[in-house]
Amino acid sequence: MSDPLHGLTLEAIVTALADYFGWEELGQRIEIRCFQSDPSVASSLKFLRKTPWARAKVEGLYLFMLREQARQQR
Repeated sequence: MSDPLHGLTLEAIVTALADYFGWEELGQRIEIRCFQSDPSVASSLKFLRKTPWARAKVEGLYLFMLREQARQQR
């Protein structure tokens, strides 16, 4: 199976998560300030590019979201 993250930018991942969950739920699922206090894609990207553990959490949540979407389409 191919890597679902391959070829995706961090911006595309954050945008998809914000669209799917909304900033408030995103901030509850991943408790980092850039999702909880005046959230934006730009501020999130700035933080996530410098913080590998947070980026890993975001990528994990994105993979979870893809599984949820696939389950809903059945």
